[in-house]
Amino acid sequence: MVFPIIDAHQHIWNPHRAHYDWLDESLAPINQVMTLDQLLPELRDAGVDYTVQVQSADNFDDTRLMTECAAANHEVAAIVGYAPIDCPEQTARTIEAWEGDTRMVGVRTLIHNQEDPEWLLRPNVDEGLTVLERAGLTFDVVAVLPEHLALVPELSRRHPELRMVIDHLAKPPIGLEEREPWWSAIEAAAENPNVYAKVSGLYSAAGDPQQWTTEYVRPFFERALEVFGPSRLMYGGDWPISVLAGGYTRVWQGLQPLFDSVDAADREQLLGRTAAEFYRIDPARIGY
Repeated sequence: MVFPIIDAHQHIWNPHRAHYDWLDESLAPINQVMTLDQLLPELRDAGVDYTVQVQSADNFDDTRLMTECAAANHEVAAIVGYAPIDCPEQTARTIEAWEGDTRMVGVRTLIHNQEDPEWLLRPNVDEGLTVLERAGLTFDVVAVLPEHLALVPELSRRHPELRMVIDHLAKPPIGLEEREPWWSAIEAAAENPNVYAKVSGLYSAAGDPQQWTTEYVRPFFERALEVFGPSRLMYGGDWPISVLAGGYTRVWQGLQPLFDSVDAADREQLLGRTAAEFYRIDPARIGY
């Protein structure tokens, strides 16, 4: 039986029902209601069976949208929701409210919106991460700045059992000549076997996000494969952000030569097994 393909990073949003402080007219093509129904035809054409829907805003309304979507669409196998990890007691209550829903697998918060790049090391946030660690939930790390990626080894030391995944490979310098500090920092982040990464959102690091090619991405994919291995890397389509970089199909097709460069077993890991294992997706939800 072929393992299903899982897109481990997909969003929806509705500005009429939740607040997205980053969404404005500068992002005109996606500054509107974005629903799974809009994406489903491209998912089917690509052969993608399931998605993991990921938090888009630091509020509960956004998570509520995802749970409603998941209830109506079997394609949503798991949800990474929002919890206020800087308020440990409220995080604990949030997690308690999720009990019984096997789709709720992890937490993400938009750390790059915090003025302090070391926000994750604050005592109250550290306590909130301990709540996740003890609950067995995952944490998506939005490592946009080099400082964010540099925090991962320290987070690993403090929370050795917390399963973390670095979104978008921490935004490597695609299209730029200088590869440091990313090149070294991603290796340091990968030293903890509980740290994973997403092959997602890999667009040009400067200028037009559509100005990327498979060959621009290749060295960074190969570096991630070297330090994480296929068992800790997972594919993510990053829709609807990917609309700004050419659209879902272009991103999918642009990554295929990279996935095809590994053997069949490793490709299966990258395209499904890793996401299922990391997020501990209920096998009944993916028919496996």
